[in-house]
This record gives sequence, C-alpha cells and structure tokens, in this order.
Amino acid sequence: MRLVTIVPTGTANTASVVAALTRLGALVEEAASAGDVETAQGVVLPGVGAFGSAMDRIESLGLGAAIRERIEVNRPTLAVCVGMQLLSRHSEESPGATGLKVFEETVGRFGDGLTVPQMGWNRVEPGPGSRFVESGWAYFANSYRIDRLPDGWAGSNTDHGGKFVSALEKGDVLACQFHPELSGEWGARLLDRWLQRVETAA
Repeated sequence: MRLVTIVPTGTANTASVVAALTRLGALVEEAASAGDVETAQGVVLPGVGAFGSAMDRIESLGLGAAIRERIEVNRPTLAVCVGMQLLSRHSEESPGATGLKVFEETVGRFGDGLTVPQMGWNRVEPGPGSRFVESGWAYFANSYRIDRLPDGWAGSNTDHGGKFVSALEKGDVLACQFHPELSGEWGARLLDRWLQRVETAA
C-alpha cells in the first residue's frame, strides 16, 4: 500500500498533487499533527505562492521540526516547487523569513532581463547520483531558484538565463522545482519511482 501524507501548506497545487498521486494508486491523507508527519510512510510538501506564507503555515501547525527530521534521515519525502525552496534557510522572496534549514543555500530571484516567472516547459538534465530523475521535459512556474547544489545532495539542472538546480535527491528524499504532477507521462513516471520507495520503506 502506498500511503502518503500531504502537508497542508495552504497553497494552490495541493489538489493537483493529490490527484496525480491518487491516479498512481496512492492513498493520500492530510497531516493534522507532527505525529502524522513522523509516522507517515511518505510525506509530500507541496507549494505554490510565497515562501514566507507557506513557512508561516507550516510553523503554525507545528510541523516544521518533524519535516526537517525525516528529511535529515532520508525518509521518503517529496517537495514540489516552493516546497523545494522551503528546504533552504532563506529566500530573497521573503526577507526575514526562515525556512526549514535542511541546507544553507539561499533561494534567489532570476536575473534581470529574463521572463519571470518562468512559465511552461523546460528541459531537466540529471547529474551524477540521480536515481529518481531522468532526462526530459517538465512544467515550471517559478520566479525564484537555487543556483548551487547543496553539499551531500545529487541534483538535476535546467537552464533559464543560466543553469539552476531543478531537482535534488538524497536517499529517499526528492525535491523538484518543477511540477511533476503537471509534467505529463514523464512526471507520472517520476512520481511512480518515488512512490515505489514509499512502498518499499513501509
């Protein structure tokens, strides 16, 4: 059984993420407490919108420490879009807000002269050590990005006015700047590979 607990970040892509996981045979429930996150087979951290408001929601529910702890021991966790950015310490989008501090990189805005937000399809190329991500086209909707691979993580790159980190992998943790739930068959295969680890780790 593929049991997945989704973090209620109050953001707009939760329904589409749930729908995509359900199509792949997952049973999805919403986290109501830190205990739900701690005991879950798999956890999804979705996100569309502002870094600061999503982080405020997580902390108001008392879920921040539980999310960080399961990522630090590489338990099955999927972070999507702003969810990936929340793993950092800070974002230029929300000065003064503090993320989950899984790694130290700061999330920065795309440079001047680029189309912002980046909306639509772009190429994703996995780097050494990637287990989940394969080369292909993914759907993006982002104005901010991480431009350096954190220590200890495998990653994938995408180009939008220069290379940026479009996915991170470590153990059974997968973080995607793109939206796998909106990325067609390529995205469905990626989600299924992650769900296989949820099932195996149960």
